[in-house]
Amino acid sequence: MRRHDFSYELPPELIAQTPLAERSASRMLVLAVPSGALADSAVSELPAYLAAGDLVVFNDTRVVAARLAGHKPTGGQVEIFLERALAGNEALAQVSPGKGVREGLAIATAGGEARVLERCADLWRIALPEDALDFFERWGAVPLPPYIDRAPQPGDRERYQSVFARERGAVAAPTASLHFDAPLLAALAARGVECAFVTLHVGAGTFQPVRVDDLASHSMHAERAAVSRATAEALARTRARGGRVLAVGTTVVRALEAGALAVTNSTLATKDHRTALTLAMPDHRTALTLAMPDRRTAMALAPWSGETQLFITPGFRFQVCDALLTNFHLPESTLLMLVCAFAGREAVLGAYRHAIAARYRFFSYGDAMLLTSRGA
Repeated sequence: MRRHDFSYELPPELIAQTPLAERSASRMLVLAVPSGALADSAVSELPAYLAAGDLVVFNDTRVVAARLAGHKPTGGQVEIFLERALAGNEALAQVSPGKGVREGLAIATAGGEARVLERCADLWRIALPEDALDFFERWGAVPLPPYIDRAPQPGDRERYQSVFARERGAVAAPTASLHFDAPLLAALAARGVECAFVTLHVGAGTFQPVRVDDLASHSMHAERAAVSRATAEALARTRARGGRVLAVGTTVVRALEAGALAVTNSTLATKDHRTALTLAMPDHRTALTLAMPDRRTAMALAPWSGETQLFITPGFRFQVCDALLTNFHLPESTLLMLVCAFAGREAVLGAYRHAIAARYRFFSYGDAMLLTSRGA
């Protein structure tokens, strides 16, 4: 497929610049899969679309204050944008503007000197006065996306963060999670819906445009992800009772599906016209078998952690996720391509046209879209 297959026109005034006063007050466009039927709803109504025994999976990554102002010895202003913390006091970061940036350059910041060590592809390895995450949390600013055309405000420290964020390391929020607050989580629990967590530290590459027209030539940025044993067990329980898995955000989809693909020593067997796929971890731990009644298959997902460059485009076979709650994404972005892979390109782009006509709010601080279970 080609990049322009995922293009659409968005009026700039529909790009949300600030969050709503109440997290779960956002609108929610419901796209039924595979029928393509649309319904206008609200995030607060999400429990009505779920049943007792379903599982909702969140990303518990915590956004770091990743933007840091500095200046070169010549006086030129630069911005250091954290990509990821490394061992000791080192980090990988973008330094812009890039003119004059070189190995050995000392950049003065409010927290002390940051020294450029070496070029690493399109990033720089830098040394900082203290642990990178601590340093940026102390001296950095909230890394609002480039399409939010204002300076960070004090309230962004709390609102550009999910209520269950706990694992530091992201430089962009998993924005579908921003819609959840205590009342909504309580309503899910009262409905009999179980919750679980993965961790995927969203990198700055999530905002990088796809620069090639042929998607087969695009290389995804690497992001760190982990699926815990507790989450693998929650998935197993859900499948055993016939429940569905709702991924909250594209980052959760990538973590779960990357975990399923990363597990090695696959065996494929067929019995009584049902397919079984056994995936065992390299250390030969027993994998957890997950019955998938809607697609008449079974798969196993063991605890997993590592880096993923999984690029999900139409034609991808989803093994774990049955439904998806996500925000509206930029034209021609890898995130929009993932959503189209889940529900079909024409159906998704048709839903986007509806959302634009109905004046939904787009992107990080915007409204949500629920793609219902493919097995429903």
